[in-house]
Amino acid sequence: MRALRPALVVAALSLVLIGCGSQNTAGTSSAAQPSGSGAPAAAGPWQFTNGDGQVVKADKAPTRIIAHAGEAAALISFGIKPVGIYADESVKTDPNLKDLDLTGIEVLGEEWGKIDVEKAAGLRPDLIVADWWPAEKAHSGLEEGVDEKSKKLKELAPIVGVSQGKSIEDLAKGYEDLAKSLGAKVDSPEIAANKKRFEEAVARFKETVSAKPGLTALGMSPADDKVYVANPEYAPELLDFQKWGLKVINPSKPDADFPYWESLSWENADRYQPDLILWDGRSFKPTSNDEWGTKQPTWFKIKAAKAGAVASWPAYWMHTFGHFATELDKLTEAIKSADENIGD
Repeated sequence: MRALRPALVVAALSLVLIGCGSQNTAGTSSAAQPSGSGAPAAAGPWQFTNGDGQVVKADKAPTRIIAHAGEAAALISFGIKPVGIYADESVKTDPNLKDLDLTGIEVLGEEWGKIDVEKAAGLRPDLIVADWWPAEKAHSGLEEGVDEKSKKLKELAPIVGVSQGKSIEDLAKGYEDLAKSLGAKVDSPEIAANKKRFEEAVARFKETVSAKPGLTALGMSPADDKVYVANPEYAPELLDFQKWGLKVINPSKPDADFPYWESLSWENADRYQPDLILWDGRSFKPTSNDEWGTKQPTWFKIKAAKAGAVASWPAYWMHTFGHFATELDKLTEAIKSADENIGD
């Protein structure tokens, strides 16, 4: 999986993956699931354009939805409650889900690549919602490398998802459009407030970045065997940061078979010298900057790592304006404290 390859390497070798293998449910059994999504179904025929450009149609708007974690969080924010969800880690730590009430929603998986399809079938879904990943030409949870049994999920119902493309802002708007097509009201005061908060966060970010025109940043994910450098072309968060003025470095040689990253040997960990490291902030890797410097001394050959100039990068998980506003404000504060003269 695009975002998980470095994270899973760390997990496998360091035994720090959170929530692996759990198949617990958050709420009632499938027999007690609600018959609808929580929002009134849109009347008449339904259709939605999938991230790959294909139009998915139905005689009426789907109401029994299974969704991947982030996509589920987006739908829930519009009042649409899936009957089932599957996540890449424990629902208690997944940044999309950890603060949500999942009562009445069946949890079908809490580890990347492992979905309980038999349990999913019992929910009688009429739609599955999962991001479309252009580089892999697959939906979330159905990429190359997942458990073959998990891929049978796509046999249960049509699958739609917004493309993980050029912008998280576009991604969030895409799920708003999907929710609207399913009958949700997307103009609630809470939604409007989160959009305003996002717009204000973007303005603060731009102002802070413009005050440090020489500052460079680099998305990174260290693992026991290699150091992974993020390729903004396949990281919509980083593309947004670039669009708003932050000089995020593009690696020179992304991996041909997995272009989300350029993988470097630890001997070459210092190939790039940014002023600020954007650390892959997902909870798969609780190891800290200082701990990596102890484990792999060449980590500190990166001047920003040695100086502790490291900020969390909300990698590959955000799906709502509210989450993006919160994470963007955190990064803005880190940029305020950053020294644009650390790197080359």
